[in-house]
Amino acid sequence: MSDHDSGLLRPRVILPFLLTGAIWGSTWLVITGQIDGVPAAWSVFYRFAVATPALFLVAVLMKRRLRLTRPEHFLALVVGLFQFSANFLFVYHAELYVTSGIVAMMFGLLMVPNALQARLFLAEKVTSGFMLGSAVAIIGVSFLLIHEWRANPDAGVVGGNVLLGIALALLGILAASFANVVQANPTGRAVPMVSLLAWAMLYGTAFDLGFAWITAGPPPLPTEITYWGGIVYLALIGSVVTFPLHYNLVREIGAGRTAYNSIMTISVAMLLSTLFEDYRWTWLTASGMGLAVIGMIIALRARTPRPKEVRAEGAAVP
Repeated sequence: MSDHDSGLLRPRVILPFLLTGAIWGSTWLVITGQIDGVPAAWSVFYRFAVATPALFLVAVLMKRRLRLTRPEHFLALVVGLFQFSANFLFVYHAELYVTSGIVAMMFGLLMVPNALQARLFLAEKVTSGFMLGSAVAIIGVSFLLIHEWRANPDAGVVGGNVLLGIALALLGILAASFANVVQANPTGRAVPMVSLLAWAMLYGTAFDLGFAWITAGPPPLPTEITYWGGIVYLALIGSVVTFPLHYNLVREIGAGRTAYNSIMTISVAMLLSTLFEDYRWTWLTASGMGLAVIGMIIALRARTPRPKEVRAEGAAVP
């Protein structure tokens, strides 16, 4: 084992790696409890209404500057609308129709639009190995979606079906990818990440409030303790705690190796769907899962980001 590889097993690396993968893998299932009898839009707002002040506190404790220039505020606004509004609104609504683990698997393909948009907007190269691995992963995820379609007798009925959930998840992936890539411009690289995320989350939360009120009416106040426990978990553990851990990993081992965390995330998500959502495995789903993971590994190994690519590789999590 090389000195570099052994360094990956240091507690300050392996513990955050395992912790973020396990937490982010669990958030997909927790979301299902947030959309059971409560409008999804209001659950998104409640989550970030709790997370936003906590993230600003993290920025203060980390002694990061919070004063942004006008262009930096505009960037935070764009990131907030796409990352903390569109992305999460699409994801929460997608899970009304598609198993949470399958939505997580779809988001494992986030690296594909990330790379394509980085090529379009940042002139970054896309290697043939990355394209091959991405194709294999897409085929694998397609197998899982075919099974999901077959398992739903009303799959072809617009308004209560798998097709709608898939479309919503795809829109969420595109929104998250755009937010990831736009952060990699010169303006974004000049802002401390936690400060940019805090302001972006504030702008996104304001939009979430307006969207929820317009589309779902006045705010509901659920009485179940499990609902509010889920809100706190998603807001503080799933958002505020894990983001600093994730970006510390990026600094320690690089964005490319940190991106392998997505493999653990989707594995945990699928395990929890199997245990708590009665997800049934078949030869089609097992082969699809295998192809998806193998393809992602091939693609990630083929993509070695330069330093400026760190934020383009940033995670988008539920």
